Amino acid sequence: MQSVGVGLIGFGLAGSVFHAPLIASIPELRLVAVATSRVGEVRARYPEAVVDQRADGVIERDDVDVVVVANPHPLHFETARRALEAGKHVVVEKPFTMRTEEADELIRLAEARGRLLTVFQNRRWDGDFLTVKRLLTSGEIGEVYTYEAHYDRYRPQVADRWQERAGTGGTLYNLGPHLVDQALHLFGRPQCVWADVGAQRGGAEDYFHIVLGYERLRVVLHSGYVVPDPGPRFLVHGERGSFCKYGIDPQEDQLKAGVRPGAAEWGRDQPEMYGRLSVVREDGAVERREAETERGCYERFYEGLADALLRGGPPPVDAREARDVIQVLEWAQESSRTGARVACAW
Repeated sequence: MQSVGVGLIGFGLAGSVFHAPLIASIPELRLVAVATSRVGEVRARYPEAVVDQRADGVIERDDVDVVVVANPHPLHFETARRALEAGKHVVVEKPFTMRTEEADELIRLAEARGRLLTVFQNRRWDGDFLTVKRLLTSGEIGEVYTYEAHYDRYRPQVADRWQERAGTGGTLYNLGPHLVDQALHLFGRPQCVWADVGAQRGGAEDYFHIVLGYERLRVVLHSGYVVPDPGPRFLVHGERGSFCKYGIDPQEDQLKAGVRPGAAEWGRDQPEMYGRLSVVREDGAVERREAETERGCYERFYEGLADALLRGGPPPVDAREARDVIQVLEWAQESSRTGARVACAW
């Protein structure tokens, strides 16, 4: 069977918990090389992969067809640029880049070199998000007027890690790409953005509240790091009903625990965590019922990558859509800095 050689740059949380296990779960993909200083860990878990402490050592290998960029996100642009210039296809961990201009440059370079460029927006395949998508597609709650998504944590102390240091974009660039991508995937480009972004604990930004304005729809995206008792993950109100969902998709915790795609429990929500769907009947009464959560499936990203490279299918995530996510994050920063609503100049 034809297969694709994959080189992974970085073996931190993104590389070790998400990318390497998911790549290994796809028969048509081969993890052939990893760039990291965690040499022993890689050799223990993936003995067939070559370990190189230099990113260029992986990028320059002849048996690497696609490079997965999973190093700290301030390095994404430069690493992806070098890989594309070396003639490799490229997957970039979110956030795509730190600036829209960088995303535009990578897209132009990929087109000029005839290489595939895509971005790992894995939470398009969260079970709870797929459930929201199913309900919107079915029309059960009618036209949506309010969509609210939270990604809250309880970490009252600033941790000594690069993601929480000033200059990295903080949670706006760590968790923000997930929420913004999901919203744009459902509703398209907004007409305006207004936002409040701050560092409540000191250090990097650890709080954001973003509102995306559409014709009548309002999309609220929120994240905080000092939230002992989180509210709903999703809250959606339409002209004929509402959907409320608590909890978070289990796939990240499952990957950390060693559960892999194909396992019986993979991607399955606990029944007690199913969301509540409320629908207004013709007589005006509200009917409430449990809405079973769709099964999460992060492996779909890498299945899509293999299909795109081997059979000419579409990329699992269009890089231009990931570029729009960065643009919205920049407008959110501008809105927070100026205190004004920003009209989206697409």
